[in-house]
Amino acid sequence: MKQRRTALYTFLFFGFAFLYGPILSLVIFSFNESRLVSVWAGFSTKWYGELMHNDALLDAAWLSVKIASMNATLAVILGTLAALALVRLKDAKGRKSLAVMVTAPLVMPEIIIGLSLLLLFVAMEDLLGWPEGRGQLTILIAHVTFSMAYVTVIAQSRLAHMDQSLEEAAMDLGARPLKVFFAITLPIISPALVAGWLLAFTLSLDDLVIASFVSGPGSTTLPMVVYSSVRLGVSPQINALATIVIGLVSAAVLIAGFVIYRQEKQLSKKS
Repeated sequence: MKQRRTALYTFLFFGFAFLYGPILSLVIFSFNESRLVSVWAGFSTKWYGELMHNDALLDAAWLSVKIASMNATLAVILGTLAALALVRLKDAKGRKSLAVMVTAPLVMPEIIIGLSLLLLFVAMEDLLGWPEGRGQLTILIAHVTFSMAYVTVIAQSRLAHMDQSLEEAAMDLGARPLKVFFAITLPIISPALVAGWLLAFTLSLDDLVIASFVSGPGSTTLPMVVYSSVRLGVSPQINALATIVIGLVSAAVLIAGFVIYRQEKQLSKKS
């Protein structure tokens, strides 16, 4: 038994080292004095100072965060509506077609999604004059198209295991369907929606392939800037920016985890 536990902890250690070792290395070398990211020359924070004066990198980072935030919010709204339709309207016509169309982006290669959306935007601009060119709006539409599929799957799973007798009891007491949704359904599925929001935000912030197809001049996202920089050699400023992003994302995950834990604890007490 002791040997099995030792082997388990050993595999666990190497697994976490494989996953988080490169990230830790990136954080450490963001404080490197040398311009060479593979040679340690002493501790320094100068690259963070230079990052603050790199307008191109900061503008791309702000654009990515702005698009990711709007994308996550819209994906949660549309994904929740789609999940409600799939779970509650089981006998409705076209339900299976809706399920296939909603989940198709999960298995579709990103290059196919990007190319098809580019052709769609070009055709719409020729016929309707909208959207005018490619930019922030087209990137947002493209990201919502595939990220809402992930939110739908998460919300659908939570709704499928929800006790509908709570909603039925509220309606028997005279509550309208909209009131029931905001007072009963939404608080119960909120942990899943928070998880879906974070996942949609991460997918949008990390996307390179689709954004490369549907972006235009003046709408360069952070992954596109990083990719173009890496081809010429990794700059320590990229390490500094990545460290800041890791810190912000880690803080957001911890806060979301704490909120979800408190909500689940309150629900367990009520039940």
